Amino acid sequence: MARQFQSEQEIRNSMARLGVALDLGTSGFRGQALDLDQNGMIISTAVTTRHPLPGANVMDHLHFAVEMGLHRAHEVVVHAVNEVIDHLKIEKNDVVRLAVCGNPIQLSLFQKIEIRDLAYAGKRKLEALGVVAPKRDAQIVKAQEIYGLKLPADADILIPPAVRHEIGADALAMMIQTGMLNKNEIAIATDYGTNAEMALIVRGTVYTGSTAAGPALEGQHIEDGLLALPGAICDVEFEAENGTLTGSAGTQMEDRSINGRLKSYILNKDMAIQAGDTVDPISGNLLEEGVEKAVGITGTGVVALISQGLEANIIRLPRIITSDSKIHLPNGIKFTEKDLEEAGKAIGAVRAGHIALCREAGVDLEDIETAYMCGASGTYVDALKAQKIGMIPKGVKKIYQVGNSSLAMARDMVLNVDELWQMKRIANDLRQHHCMFADSKVFEKVYILELSYWTQGMPLNQYNTFLKKFGLPPLKEAAGIPEIIKTVKKDIPELGTMGLRIISDIGEQKKIVFEGCIGCEACIEECPENALYMEEEEGDFSIIMDLARCNGLACRRCEKACQEKVFLQKKFYTAEGENYPKIRVRPSG
Repeated sequence: MARQFQSEQEIRNSMARLGVALDLGTSGFRGQALDLDQNGMIISTAVTTRHPLPGANVMDHLHFAVEMGLHRAHEVVVHAVNEVIDHLKIEKNDVVRLAVCGNPIQLSLFQKIEIRDLAYAGKRKLEALGVVAPKRDAQIVKAQEIYGLKLPADADILIPPAVRHEIGADALAMMIQTGMLNKNEIAIATDYGTNAEMALIVRGTVYTGSTAAGPALEGQHIEDGLLALPGAICDVEFEAENGTLTGSAGTQMEDRSINGRLKSYILNKDMAIQAGDTVDPISGNLLEEGVEKAVGITGTGVVALISQGLEANIIRLPRIITSDSKIHLPNGIKFTEKDLEEAGKAIGAVRAGHIALCREAGVDLEDIETAYMCGASGTYVDALKAQKIGMIPKGVKKIYQVGNSSLAMARDMVLNVDELWQMKRIANDLRQHHCMFADSKVFEKVYILELSYWTQGMPLNQYNTFLKKFGLPPLKEAAGIPEIIKTVKKDIPELGTMGLRIISDIGEQKKIVFEGCIGCEACIEECPENALYMEEEEGDFSIIMDLARCNGLACRRCEKACQEKVFLQKKFYTAEGENYPKIRVRPSG
């Protein structure tokens, strides 16, 4: 049995050979330190509240890397990795091994290898650019080969393989950690993240796919949303009278009385679920105090809110049927119709992916016996609520919730290098049956129906009519209640002796003076992510950008809002230095 230590200093003094496991996720990074001389005892955990690169999805990150250069994107990623390792509070000189896991884009940026083959699908385009796709196979390199990584030069860096350019090590981790490859069943595994990877196994053959579901399932692009972190609302329950949502405000909701309660459930500092406040969903008035206070709502809370809202009839797609078109949660947190639309797009992308994979494999959704849910969203969500709104096939008999499989896989590789080569063998077997949803007519048709359902209020009977026209089976209601098996209580089951550290200021901040700026703050007001703020010094207006909060080059609402046409978003991305260099930029022309 590993010895129990009393203080952080005592723990650090005892360390000799350390390992680091990293999950380089699309929405944020997660890391753990392991004591290799104490049977892999977990020492500490560090997580970021967002990804360090501008943008909220893999396409945004690719766009940044192509526009700003691979070197610049790599710098930002590795700088963030160093921050995560710093927050693990270990002696870095004792680190002998680091394993990373993530999708091909994140691992390519980490390694600083060619990414343009991931950005462009056309073969002729790649040939015209002279792009040669790297192999992206399993490998072990030394830390000194990763530019900017602040670890001992001879430390081993374990890099797992990718299956195809859409299916990487994180998807392999999902299949391995769930154990689905060793079972004789028709089963589907889904990592419910920004980039939703999924794998369907039918008679021993695995079919893989990946869809850009968007960040809503992680709590991002939601007005009061956040990742699965302490203070996040991860579940809700509507308590109704006589089957009708109720409340105390005395307002009218169409022809229905509103007299109900909304009970919240919150993640505490140890990432365990605790009771939160109960409020009036119409006014937000506190009705009953809970143990934990909310600071925002994460993706699983959004899923629960939509499921419960539809059942209680406070949501009638695409509308929220209240006087202000909002559902009010504890501590002034609110859920808007724009939030509903963002979440609906993500849920729809997942269901469209499931249907497309089934068609590729020659089975129907109702043929699937078992569903595996991975990632923070897959762990904390109420599986039955998720199933009601289409995130899980209706015919499954068992639902397993298995936690952060990517971080778990990285941890297994740190403890046993043979796991890396096992991933390589599995990747080689899986390359034959990958479904590119971008080229799938089934995915395209179904996703259009999903958009019509979530954003236009298309009735399900009409949805099914179109499915029939497309030669696809209709969506059916669940035949019974599936068995729910929670293999873990938290997405990261063990935080370590020194506990969890949250990094909220990940990434870089840049400070620029644009000559001609009049300080109107139109750029700041237009930013949907509150990534900008202004300082006035000696008559100059300095604008500061938090790059990690910025929506990326595909947004540019700040630049378009500038009446003087002096604001240039790119200047923040190209500015040298880690934080707050004051740069003066003259307007073009």
